Amino acid sequence: MKTKLLLLQKRFLVFFNDKNRKGIFQIMREAFVFWVVKQELPYFYFGKFLYRKNVTNYKDYLSSKEIDKVTLSKNLHHFQYASLLRNKLAFSYYMEHNNMPVPALLSHNLKNRFFFQSKENMVMNKEDLFMYFKNVFENTGKTKVFVKAIIEMGGTGAYLITQQNLKKEIDAYGAYILNNDCIHQDVIEQHEVINSIYKHSVNTIRFDTYLDKHNTTHVLSAFMRFGRGGSVIDNGSLGGFYVSIDLDKGTLIGKSHQLMKYGGEQLSAHPDTGVVFENFKIPYFEESIALIKQAVSFIPDRIIGWDIAISNNGPVIIEGNDNNSFVTPDIAYGGYLKHPMFKEIMEEA
Repeated sequence: MKTKLLLLQKRFLVFFNDKNRKGIFQIMREAFVFWVVKQELPYFYFGKFLYRKNVTNYKDYLSSKEIDKVTLSKNLHHFQYASLLRNKLAFSYYMEHNNMPVPALLSHNLKNRFFFQSKENMVMNKEDLFMYFKNVFENTGKTKVFVKAIIEMGGTGAYLITQQNLKKEIDAYGAYILNNDCIHQDVIEQHEVINSIYKHSVNTIRFDTYLDKHNTTHVLSAFMRFGRGGSVIDNGSLGGFYVSIDLDKGTLIGKSHQLMKYGGEQLSAHPDTGVVFENFKIPYFEESIALIKQAVSFIPDRIIGWDIAISNNGPVIIEGNDNNSFVTPDIAYGGYLKHPMFKEIMEEA
């Protein structure tokens, strides 16, 4: 309860201190209209910053009921496809088998059972875990491994393990790894152009795809997520931020977005490097769109959020999400209900 009160207080302070908010009477009127039209408390009116002066089409943004209608729809999502997306181990094996560009799977563990080069290893404590990863580094020639929990989302259970700082990182993350199911993947060498914005995390593009009733794949929207302050994770749910992308030009648009609970900050340039976002050209963008359309043919769930990284050799699929939140893309797009495909999506849902 105390944590929820502190979070509510922080969100109120973000709203109260926001110099870009509309007049109080306009906010009250719009929040009431949003409440009536969406038939729910106007939580998202504030949570999605619809009170800001630049938002004139606040009714085009999805309510929680509309989001649930899409994400929980059995017509848009099928268990057999969702299971491939949600289980990162299954996803990695399946995509590698179909020669899709994904980070190489080096090993994995099911709690204390660790599997490397088709051999099972029982790893019972942090000392064993240190020796296990030392052996992986020595046998693969790799110096870094990215560990991800098999079924977690939003960056939870994601850790960078390095040969250089192995003891320190095992001390910090070992207990989690030993008590969970994880995959251990090769670390992507990010494109030097993307590194110029922020090099400490793999900064992924989130694409939303929709497979329509005529079996045609549409890319609904895209935005790019960035880490900051030395973080190796780019996810917005862990304090990072994201920037909208112009699908036609493959360039970043305007200022960044950030979840309210992390401050709701809007930035014109990356705070660590000073690189300006507006009109920043993303390398291999057209190839990224072609890749995710191909990926949908292998996993034809009708609504998927794809995370794509850009390497020096082209786009790489990090993961796909059938249960992706529509909160961030709704903000990034500027109100999903104005999208030409969304009327059909709601009908199909």
